[in-house]
Amino acid sequence: MSIAPLLRKIFLVDLMKGLSITFSHQGPKDCQTEQYPQERPTIADRYRGQPLMKLGENGESLCIGCNLCALACPENLITMKSDRDPVTKKKVMTTYVYDVSRCMFCGLCEEACPTQSLKLGTGYEMALYTRDGMVLDREVLEHRKDPEPYDK
Repeated sequence: MSIAPLLRKIFLVDLMKGLSITFSHQGPKDCQTEQYPQERPTIADRYRGQPLMKLGENGESLCIGCNLCALACPENLITMKSDRDPVTKKKVMTTYVYDVSRCMFCGLCEEACPTQSLKLGTGYEMALYTRDGMVLDREVLEHRKDPEPYDK
């Protein structure tokens, strides 16, 4: 039996080799720090953030109550109810609830919507101290807007 493998284990030679490689790639020239509240990060074009519902030109919701967004959601976060309008015989959305607290922002609900009424916007500041404000209803989703770019 050789003593070399035992000494390698005692003195953690492999660990030290790995740490030296890691620290050699972490020089100050590679650091990228953002001063967050003063300097906002640039948001990518395909970023999916806080959900919103688009309204038509007349101020009415574009949602037709088809329930496809709720069926496409893998986490079952969207619950909606719709009724038939007796005059027009079309489905009309009555309630819409979106639970953002467990959402993984996959965008499947947005892709499933045939009228493009549901959109995952570019808002990323959604932190709260409790989960109470994370369950969004129809009115909140319809009156929410994409945040304006922050310029200082």
